[in-house]
Amino acid sequence: MDATSAIDQMFSHFAVVQDPRRQHPMTHHSLEAILIITILGTMCGAQNWVEIEPWGEARQAWLSEFLELPYGIPSHDTFGRVFALLDPAGLHQAFLSGMSVLATLCEEVIALDGKTIRHSLDRADGKGPMHVVSAWASRNELVLAQCKVDAKSNEITALSELLSMLHLEGSVVTIDAMGCQVEIARQILDQGGEYVLSLKENQPSLYIDGEELFAWLKGPHPIDTEIRLGYHEQVDGGHGRVETRKVRCTPALESLVSGARWPGLMSLVMVESTRYISGQDHLEQRYSISSLAGDTDADAKRFNGVIRTHWAIENRVHWVLDVVMAEDSNRTRKGESAQNLALMRKPALNLLRRETSVKAGFAAKQKRAGWDHNYLLKILAQT
Repeated sequence: MDATSAIDQMFSHFAVVQDPRRQHPMTHHSLEAILIITILGTMCGAQNWVEIEPWGEARQAWLSEFLELPYGIPSHDTFGRVFALLDPAGLHQAFLSGMSVLATLCEEVIALDGKTIRHSLDRADGKGPMHVVSAWASRNELVLAQCKVDAKSNEITALSELLSMLHLEGSVVTIDAMGCQVEIARQILDQGGEYVLSLKENQPSLYIDGEELFAWLKGPHPIDTEIRLGYHEQVDGGHGRVETRKVRCTPALESLVSGARWPGLMSLVMVESTRYISGQDHLEQRYSISSLAGDTDADAKRFNGVIRTHWAIENRVHWVLDVVMAEDSNRTRKGESAQNLALMRKPALNLLRRETSVKAGFAAKQKRAGWDHNYLLKILAQT
């Protein structure tokens, strides 16, 4: 695929984005050029407008093969000004369209988790750091969508908005304790999905009931055919530590737990994790509720996989955004620019993650894309 075809194919999804500027003779740079240079520069390791401008200048001859650049590369001030004005909803709709081409419909574990971009705060305007909730599809290895947590709202509202953007049929949705809410569980079921929600003290009655139930089940008690317990154990080692995970699951009987008001609640899960580090054992117990069945050893094994998969969003998404793409230290903040630039990192992350012909780390792929136009086009051809 030549450069023009690959770029046209990618930008076709962004054609719906409205240019926020009033068109007049002083509008020198097209929105198409600004968006494409931003995405390509981000793929090649540029982390902000100040870095995107010189990247574009260094690649201007190549970019001119498929972009109209009569006035050269936009300045970093132009990039910042346009992205501060862009409507995040329109840009996000374009992102959803592009990612839907990459995603294949299959049974997924879709992890929802929030992340704070710490240096996006603006003390002069009284704004705190921006918090974004993202949806990660484990099997497709894609960030499917993101939603900003409004300063006057909370993460629960953002989770509901994010879920409404997703196709959940046949998938299992995992959320940490913040998402352990009756309405969130109902929405997941209404959209055709199943849920595994982390349970902590923010649901005190259910948490205490679950804690007491598993304590009783682990101890000596009369055999009761009504209470079934699934069990799975896994031992992992590496980097000077050994971790033993014991997963127990049992049906959420209304007679034993205060879970009657939870839609579709089928099971309670306990993960008992023991880590042996430097000669000492560290024990941690975590609880979840689920709409999946939970009364056999096979169910316990499945829960172990689903719960472990949830935390892939930390390593596969958040870690890359912070350590490789320097999102946490980025000081972009004016208007809508922080939210829009955070979104621009997602197609770069998705496309680089899914390109597997080069066996290298994420940062190495970015460098290679910057050095080798053919490799960059190979990444873009996935769209």
